[in-house]
Amino acid sequence: MSEDIYSGLQQLGKQTEVPLAPEQAVLERVPNPEAGTRYCVRFTAPEFTSLCPMTGQPDFAHLVIDYVPGDWLVESKSLKLFLFSFRNHGAFHEACTVMIGKRIVDLLDPEWLRIGGYWYPRGGIPIDVFYQTGETPQGVWIPDQNVPTYRGRG
Repeated sequence: MSEDIYSGLQQLGKQTEVPLAPEQAVLERVPNPEAGTRYCVRFTAPEFTSLCPMTGQPDFAHLVIDYVPGDWLVESKSLKLFLFSFRNHGAFHEACTVMIGKRIVDLLDPEWLRIGGYWYPRGGIPIDVFYQTGETPQGVWIPDQNVPTYRGRG
């Protein structure tokens, strides 16, 4: 791969501030070096944080993002900064999880994407949120997300 395919990136290899809100985050993509080959990419964010829109208290989740790319891959530093931007963002679990999935889909137009948001309890009830763009592709190894349902200490 030549350096010029990365020349348009705004964040990779540069000192970048964490965006103050997801709407301000710049999510970037790079050409898929294996375009035409069907495979699964997984990102795991076990310490995702956002804010409850009602109380302002922090909410915590373990996110697992799987996608089968087409011509593009999400640039991982920009994804990290995008996810960090939720730390001061007040939204319900459902809104955060689905927004992340849709934003990646809008950027990449992947063959398929799913996101599992495994949220820690709020008000004593864990809320898990799942978003997927279509049927699971056949002929591609898509591992289970293997995040157990929240059980507390017991």
